[in-house]
Amino acid sequence: AAAPDDAATLLDALDWHIARHADRTHLVVLGDEEGAEESVSYGELRAEALAVAAGLAQRGIGAGQAVSIMLPTSRDFFRAFLGILLAGAVPVPIYPPTRWAQIEDHLRRQARILQNCRAVMLVTLEAGQRVARVMQGLVPTLAEVATVADLSLPGVVPLLPRPRAADLALLQYTSGSTGDPKGVMLTHANLLANIRAMARAVDATPSDVFVSWLPLYHDMGLIGAWMGGLYTGFPLVVMPPTAFLNRPSRWLRAVHRYRGTFSAGPNFAYEICATRIDERDLEGLDLSAWRIAFNGAEPVSPETLERFAKRFAAYGFRREALTPVYGLAECAVGLAFPPIGRGPRIDRVQREALTRSGTALAARDDDREALAFVGCGSPIPGHEIRVVSPEGRELPERFEGRIEFRGPSATRGYFRNPDKTRALFDGEWLDTGDLGYVAGTDVFITSRAKDVIIRGGQHVHPYEVEEAVGNLPGVRKGCVAVFGVHDAASGTEKVVVLAETRLAAGPDRDRLRRTVADTALALLGTPADDVVIAAPHTVLKTSSGKIRRAASREAYERGLAGKREPAGWRVLARFTLSLALARVRRTARWLGAWLYGIWLWIAAASLGAAALPASLLPQRWRWPALHALARTMLRASRLTVAVHGLAHIPATGPAILVANHASYVDSPLLLALLPRRVRFVAKRELAANPVTRRVLGAAGAVFIERFDVERGAEDARRLVALAAGGEALVFFAEGTFTRAPGLR
Repeated sequence: AAAPDDAATLLDALDWHIARHADRTHLVVLGDEEGAEESVSYGELRAEALAVAAGLAQRGIGAGQAVSIMLPTSRDFFRAFLGILLAGAVPVPIYPPTRWAQIEDHLRRQARILQNCRAVMLVTLEAGQRVARVMQGLVPTLAEVATVADLSLPGVVPLLPRPRAADLALLQYTSGSTGDPKGVMLTHANLLANIRAMARAVDATPSDVFVSWLPLYHDMGLIGAWMGGLYTGFPLVVMPPTAFLNRPSRWLRAVHRYRGTFSAGPNFAYEICATRIDERDLEGLDLSAWRIAFNGAEPVSPETLERFAKRFAAYGFRREALTPVYGLAECAVGLAFPPIGRGPRIDRVQREALTRSGTALAARDDDREALAFVGCGSPIPGHEIRVVSPEGRELPERFEGRIEFRGPSATRGYFRNPDKTRALFDGEWLDTGDLGYVAGTDVFITSRAKDVIIRGGQHVHPYEVEEAVGNLPGVRKGCVAVFGVHDAASGTEKVVVLAETRLAAGPDRDRLRRTVADTALALLGTPADDVVIAAPHTVLKTSSGKIRRAASREAYERGLAGKREPAGWRVLARFTLSLALARVRRTARWLGAWLYGIWLWIAAASLGAAALPASLLPQRWRWPALHALARTMLRASRLTVAVHGLAHIPATGPAILVANHASYVDSPLLLALLPRRVRFVAKRELAANPVTRRVLGAAGAVFIERFDVERGAEDARRLVALAAGGEALVFFAEGTFTRAPGLR
């Protein structure tokens, strides 16, 4: 039961296992089809990842560059991820498109992520290259689209960088990333801290088996399931999400067949199993080995927990195995776990007290209006949670507020998004964006802060209404969104219920609408302002299956909710047209930049030619003439230059100006802007060229020796004498553009 406790990076953990049991099974990869299975050992995976790293290195991809992975659950995903890490680059998993009708929304969302992380390569399937190349047209930095087979160079062992604990190991884009992508920066240290703390919380050992259908582009499947096994040593049995969604019993069958001790899923997965699987598909099922059934990533329903436990008790499942947990990408994945084997803890609170004043007062047993919340346990080892008021004051038990956390798993922020990073931090604490309260040893999550609807001073939590409406006959379960829309007339928010159905338009759909309205009325105490019954796939979801309420609200406000789904070819044609227009605009910008560059070279050549005769003018006229030429060039370039601090330069007498060299434009720029005559201190090599010697000399340049110590000291004394005589000297302290420490 040993573990790589001294590992500083994920690659150190992999090497630890390679050194001890390279042939040990690390992965069992199941396919979409029944019976498709392949086992992968630690040694095999590392060899295949090294081949990918060699291909990346050959293409010049390395330290710190972002390489995106758009692959389904497969052996290739793991090869690609570890290959990118071995090459010193940063993996960025994104999810492949699933439905043509939403291809435009998908491509734009993923393109914004690739733009934000400045991805230089996208690794995908052969079949996904068409879609990937469309995104390539939207992302200027995306130089190449490749498959794992394209990249692999077996037998080649390149010289690879060794990452450090503080280096980025993953950019995890949160599932709600839309117009302003939030790429959570996670270092090797963050990931290992989280994995170690979770392993301690659940007493994980190499004898455990994790069975997962969770997508690998989401933190529960990627970090909790795979990286947890990579570190701890338990094998991971992994199947594509579509295998579960198409036939949910395959998940339970895999737990049975491989004697899974760990498995996880969002609440909707447990609800599907509890209500939709045919009894014939469960014949002979044995779930007695399943000791921890994690339930997280979305609100946990007390009713779902009870239904699941009741149905599968006959198949050896113990209610105590149900483990509601809480986590978020900003803390890698896990933040709060309950004690092992305790089972769910349900807290019933007074509805009026919570919605009006934010106090979670315990409700009486006979209170039919009570709200029920599920306890998610206490912080994992080394981490802390607190609940704060809107003013930032820490709240006592049973007061609802914003949940904040801190600990070694905490991200340092969002990649290239300083505004969102500032909003994330409250001193040393990080804001989860969730509302909840603490009671006893448990944290209870009541809502996402941005999802709460405030109508007439009452706080409406959407989850309860969504679950109740989703349980109605005719409504697609898990396909209900409740959100608020600002009403300018009343100054408060309108409550909108958007529910999907397969019923055709007509009397049946009208009756369903009335039933939904009655259900919302019973829970809210007042009628919903609008009830929209829509076709399947109208309610927008994240990659992990969570409801995108803000996006669904935007669709409602644009009048798109409830409309018929456009044909796939229409969507693709519209997107292709918009992409073509974007390319035309980009080409126009490129052509404009090219013409502008020609104009600048012509202007520079013309004015540069004029600088030679100006250098022949009498001494008193040289500086004014060169100054005027430089200003003319600046005006001709149409560049806007902001200058601050000219008042600090004395009109007469000695002055020393030091510039950190940025480009060869520095000298003419200063020549144009400085209010008095100055003398540039230039390296002696420029005096070897007759043109630069003549022009710079005319501008009063002083040429100095940089390499010969004796001559350099003599030049330094000459500079001191010039300064003492009242000259203004301009130094370019670095003197070159190569990367090197220290001043030159």
